[in-house]
Amino acid sequence: MTLDELVYDWNTIEPSFSPPNRHIGIDDETLRDGLQSPSVTEPPVEQKIELLHLMEDLGIDTADIGLPGAGGTHAAGVERLAREIVEQKLKIRPNCAARTHRNDIIPIAEISQRVGIPIEACTFIGSSSVRFFAEDWTLDKLLQMTEDAVSFAVSQGLPVMYVTEDTSRAKPETIRALYTTAIQAGAKAVCVCDTVGHSTPDGARAVVRFVKNIIEEQGGNIRLDWHGHQDRGLGVINSLAAIQGGADQLHGSALGIGERVGNTPLDQLLVNLKLLGWIDNDLSKLRDYCETAARICGWTVPYNYPVFGRDAFRTATGVHAAAVIKSYRKGDQRLADIVYSGVPAAEFGLEQVIEIGPMSGKSNVIYWLEKRGIEPDETRVNRIYEHAKSAHGVLEEHEILELV
Repeated sequence: MTLDELVYDWNTIEPSFSPPNRHIGIDDETLRDGLQSPSVTEPPVEQKIELLHLMEDLGIDTADIGLPGAGGTHAAGVERLAREIVEQKLKIRPNCAARTHRNDIIPIAEISQRVGIPIEACTFIGSSSVRFFAEDWTLDKLLQMTEDAVSFAVSQGLPVMYVTEDTSRAKPETIRALYTTAIQAGAKAVCVCDTVGHSTPDGARAVVRFVKNIIEEQGGNIRLDWHGHQDRGLGVINSLAAIQGGADQLHGSALGIGERVGNTPLDQLLVNLKLLGWIDNDLSKLRDYCETAARICGWTVPYNYPVFGRDAFRTATGVHAAAVIKSYRKGDQRLADIVYSGVPAAEFGLEQVIEIGPMSGKSNVIYWLEKRGIEPDETRVNRIYEHAKSAHGVLEEHEILELV
């Protein structure tokens, strides 16, 4: 019997999400939006380059390398990242954030010309009535700013992605006016943003579908992006719903870092897209990517973080461990990966980890010792097992070795 025959997959019985018939692009926002988190450390450019190469290894399509309009060392860092892409002949394409203002667009154009690579200008502007009221904006003013910024960027030879902030709370007529103006001014991509994490999957699907219709009304051939946030914990599922609505590219950041509770976790998004069969990227370095992002940004990954948290594939529970161990005894890595896990660890460069604690059985102890080449004789096993039963948590390695 094959493993596919062992798993009855209810996910496929009444699927809400049908496979897309197009390439789904990924935009990595870690080095721009992600660094807006008030709890991260701004990495030096050498470490940003290290993460950039891991993005390349994962087959990520585009990366936001900063907002050069901020000037100073930040602009210099953006240029260094762009040069790395050129000099190392990386496939990943750079983009840069910019307000809908010439002062933010000019530095992107200058860096693009000096380095010799197209840099997509991601010109952003607010779109919801909440922002209009708070900022004393009028729609006419924003339409004028949109037309001026997009047409200017195009005149400088830059590809343009037009981004509306807070799209998921904006009125249809405002969305229509802004995107129509941007497309007619020369934008070749538009981005729908759930800036404050307001959307549910239904909302994400609906607003993306609405913008997709605007694109088709304008003749099509415009890339449609989705940029989600995690305030309601719906970043990944909203991204999948956005694909359903017609999105061509999804945004996220490593480990979901970003303002407030963060952006869509890019690593979790990639894992789900891979398991759905919607992408075929080699994700064997996804663990390295997450660990590097955490290290260079001074970020702590929660123990129970999906897939890449310390406890994701770690168990000390006797019943769970016994099933995993029996699977290994059959010589079947894949079976061991799925018997008590919905994510196959080996596919992402990881493995099941069996620990010893108060809820463990003797099979935990035997496996732990054998894994380290230590003879699991009865006296030794009983000594460790009895100690574990009176412990308050999982035994540390040094404790077990002392008992050995």
